[in-house]
Amino acid sequence: MAMNLDPFRELDRVAASLLERRQGLRQMPMDLYREGDHYVLAADLPGIDPASVDIDVDGQLLTIRAERALGGAEGVKWLTRERESGSFLRQLNLGQGIDIDAISAQYENGVLSVTIPVSERARPRKIEVATGAGAPQVGATAGQPAEAK
Repeated sequence: MAMNLDPFRELDRVAASLLERRQGLRQMPMDLYREGDHYVLAADLPGIDPASVDIDVDGQLLTIRAERALGGAEGVKWLTRERESGSFLRQLNLGQGIDIDAISAQYENGVLSVTIPVSERARPRKIEVATGAGAPQVGATAGQPAEAK
């Protein structure tokens, strides 16, 4: 079985690997959307042990850290090794109006889902318009309450 070796591809791979090691942490791809009264963050973390995932909130900064450790059997001769071990990091500024105490997370099939609820105070609400003290409501007659239409 013959393998074609592309020296430029290998050079790109080695350069990217060295650059990643120098930078240390890698970003994880993610989606973020709003669904009703909460936001959902879905981050790809394939091959990550859920025990290595660390999520914390400091003020309005949400930080997600994860670690991928790839074991290798002793005496193995690698033909190619593109899956790297390392640390992943993602930080988001949550802004105002988030219920920080109710944030929850779940890891399933290589995807970390973080549910970020909107605080009760930040949710849209209807404000009733009051009439002057003692004045009948619109549509009401003296001594009779207004009927709902």
